[in-house]
Amino acid sequence: MAEHENKTAVATTASQGQEPPMISVEHVKTYFDVTKGLFSPKQIVKAVDDVSFIIGEKETYGLVGESGCGKSTLGRTMVQIHPVTGGRILYRGKDVDKLRGAERKKFTREVQMIFQDPYASLNPRMTVGEIIKEPMEIHKMYDSAKEREERAAELLKMVGLKPDHIRRYPHEFSGGQRQRISIARTLSLNPCFIVCDEPISALDVSIQAQIINLLKEIQDELGISYLFVAHDLSMVEYISDRIGVMYLGHLVEEGTADEVYGSPLHPYTKALLSAIPVPDPDAAEKRKRIHLAGELPTPINPPPGCPFKGRCPIATEECGKARPELKDYNGHKAACIHI
Repeated sequence: MAEHENKTAVATTASQGQEPPMISVEHVKTYFDVTKGLFSPKQIVKAVDDVSFIIGEKETYGLVGESGCGKSTLGRTMVQIHPVTGGRILYRGKDVDKLRGAERKKFTREVQMIFQDPYASLNPRMTVGEIIKEPMEIHKMYDSAKEREERAAELLKMVGLKPDHIRRYPHEFSGGQRQRISIARTLSLNPCFIVCDEPISALDVSIQAQIINLLKEIQDELGISYLFVAHDLSMVEYISDRIGVMYLGHLVEEGTADEVYGSPLHPYTKALLSAIPVPDPDAAEKRKRIHLAGELPTPINPPPGCPFKGRCPIATEECGKARPELKDYNGHKAACIHI
């Protein structure tokens, strides 16, 4: 708990003006035009709709929510795969949309991403060594091919693989090993911030904990900050310092891992946590499971008012009048008028 409090204090101090935080997401919107034809009515998917949070140095910010809530889209927006529709993203105090020249290149080198599917994210025609060395070559890192090869071998060792794997191809490895190769490639540019987009969801359960522990070891050794996007709430609790809960493109709760898991405020967060399997049969029988009716609404025509009101067990007519703001309750934030 002390470590969580320390890292949260770093982020809070940064937000108060002493030093800019690693990443600031300020009222970010990511919309997609999905209009089907020239004469069809305009349809806009509001994948991310007015989300704000900060991530401090050496901090892991966990982002959770159902499929389709916008968490992966937000992660991809932060690394500039998707353009920002509204709001802004600051990297060490600088608007990433306005970075040009050397500053832009520095950002693309220091902000990296680990993708969800280790099978699709590696080029099957390239050897492991070529995959890891390619980013170094693009950014002209190191003076010679020999130095890049030595660095690639070091990174393979760091992620738990053998240096002689450098000449093998991705199809010769298991899913967990491929994800380790993806992590090595990400580390080849010496990043300061990494978006981990569900990096364990495609792996066997027996391998997931190994990858999580590897990410924690790398963070301790290199001081990297993470945005960790995942479905597995128990894994998010284990790796994260602070957690944000997303629903239909909105952030509905934010707090330290201890606050969100120990005393959740938003009814959606309570429902998610009630679905976590409990290993103790007696405790599982006593615990009340919260079942949500209906499906996640479409982000094309989101309902007015609170986005969760159609599935919320405590919703009232008041919930449909205006979207609740994310209010601060002694550092623990939630967007619900019934708190």
